[in-house]
Amino acid sequence: MIIRKRLISSLVLSATAMAFAAPGMSQTGSSVYEGDWTDYHGGPSAQRYSPLDQINADNVGDLEIAWRFSTEHFGPSTDYNNPSTPLEINGILYVNIGSTRNVAALDATNGQILWLWRPQEGERYDEAPRKGSGRGVSYWTDGDNTRVIDVTPGYQLVSLDSKTGIPDPDFGENGIVDLFVGLRNADDPRFPFPDIGLSAPPFVMNDVIVVGAAHRTGGRPRSKSNVKGDIRGYDVRTGEHLWTFHTIPERGEVGFESWLDDGVEFTGNSGVWAPMSGDPELGMVYLPVEDPTGDYYGGDRPGDNLFSSGIVALDIKTGERRWHFQQIHHDIWDWDVPAAPVLADLPNGRKVLMSVTKQAFVYTYDRETGVPIWPIVETPVPAGDVPGEWYSSTQPYPTVPAPFDRQGFSEDDLIDFTPELRALALEAIEGFRLSPSLFSPPSLAEAPDGTKGLLSLPSSTGGANWEGSAIDPETGILYIPSRTVLQALALGKNPDSDIDLSQGFGVRVPRIQGLDIIKPPYGRITAIDMNSGEHLWSVANADTPDRIANHPLLEGVDLPATGVPTRAGILLTKSLLFVAEGNGTADAGPTMRAFNKDNGEIITEIDLPANQVGLPFTYEHEGKQYMGMFVGGSGFPAELVMYALP
Repeated sequence: MIIRKRLISSLVLSATAMAFAAPGMSQTGSSVYEGDWTDYHGGPSAQRYSPLDQINADNVGDLEIAWRFSTEHFGPSTDYNNPSTPLEINGILYVNIGSTRNVAALDATNGQILWLWRPQEGERYDEAPRKGSGRGVSYWTDGDNTRVIDVTPGYQLVSLDSKTGIPDPDFGENGIVDLFVGLRNADDPRFPFPDIGLSAPPFVMNDVIVVGAAHRTGGRPRSKSNVKGDIRGYDVRTGEHLWTFHTIPERGEVGFESWLDDGVEFTGNSGVWAPMSGDPELGMVYLPVEDPTGDYYGGDRPGDNLFSSGIVALDIKTGERRWHFQQIHHDIWDWDVPAAPVLADLPNGRKVLMSVTKQAFVYTYDRETGVPIWPIVETPVPAGDVPGEWYSSTQPYPTVPAPFDRQGFSEDDLIDFTPELRALALEAIEGFRLSPSLFSPPSLAEAPDGTKGLLSLPSSTGGANWEGSAIDPETGILYIPSRTVLQALALGKNPDSDIDLSQGFGVRVPRIQGLDIIKPPYGRITAIDMNSGEHLWSVANADTPDRIANHPLLEGVDLPATGVPTRAGILLTKSLLFVAEGNGTADAGPTMRAFNKDNGEIITEIDLPANQVGLPFTYEHEGKQYMGMFVGGSGFPAELVMYALP
């Protein structure tokens, strides 16, 4: 392995020795103040729910900006897209800011900066596959000591004193653990650094830090060989390495038999780039595992490829596997598990884990045993004709709940607002293969039958994605934001890689004068009663954009709300469902909506200074409830904006 000298320093601004009472045993299983937001999704169960109700249906329309914090001058370059969710503990916000992922503490009542820690990683940062502000930090306390935990873009684990921002001298080497140490397949002499990093926060529970792994996007991997995405546990006090779980098994380990040749030796990825969740009472951490190298071609890795594209439950103290369920065998669609599993004790008495996926399923399990709550049936799926590819003959289909977004693509999915549009849509798809089955496999950009690729739905970005979902623990109703986006899967040879085939060679999804060829809605929110699996309602996540409503081909057509195919952030409180239009498409606007969570009706719309880029969150301090998020976008530096009642 090539290890460059570590270049990392700490700049601390206004490092005041702030005296404040610890809010309980955050992330260790004991109670915390319910008005705090202690984890990326609110708590270790990833529910994105707060019981706060000062802001409610009667007054939500009165919300106004309480304070704003711009990140414009924090970093060597301006950060326009901060996808993070700050934490709030007892009046202090802990945030990631800037393209180099600085860590800052802010006063939760006015945004005043209290301290800032700035990593400086030199070439290690320059070569990092996951630059940027990241998705947030983690927090730990034992009642006496309090720490803020983060992973830098250069893949180093840091523990900071939450009162001062100074690295903990008792943790690792001067507060730092080098995560390059101990990696498998990290010694490729062609590349100066291992292809590994992390955007999601490390997961902290029961005095253990669990660190995930993320790689460069894998549509066109630089090699069929890559660093393996092992998941590792570290002592939260000392940084001592406690255990490693091999998401790609070694000989003699469970799952090795699902890799049918020596591809198991050189194949990489299968990390956990998404946030994790955990049950502190069971002592189990739940891993949403991604697919192996490469995303759309698996001829170099025949077999089902455990433990990729599934859920793995580990004992957080030992790293021992307690149970697993693979949700896609031999993933060649880049439908890796994108979101933290949601844990809940339902009103019907079930203790469940819900995995919300890109392919628009909610896989639901008993979170202690991994036994599906409703049958998940191995169902025959079609094989493809890509040379050298290996195909699984079946895939696991959940029977309940029904899918929350569209699956598969046929002529019935084409727009038909007018006969002219229908005819143009049929003409546009000539030369493409369709995907009547959800698991229709990718095809060649230049296939022997003359076709130029497969039109697939959902796309590799969902369905659902890292934004996750929210559940009301009082009712057991799950709320899922999703998007309906067609994708062209067209494989070809990449001359810059030793992998046989990869995705993305100039074949694009056809459009009709700028219009999508599939029927709306293009973004939606779906409410599902997880006691029964019954869908309760589904609504478009936004109005119809002007470019569609005013399109010449649609003149005189009465359109329903089409929604937008965006990365909608979601937040649930005792009485309200907040949904922002999000980022990721030019159609999204700077709008947050408060919905009646019983029926999906809009209660009020809130204008934002810019598009939502980070997920919304809420907290209460000194009797006042705040709600906000990071906003930003093209030309608008990322900014944390917080709302409160007058």
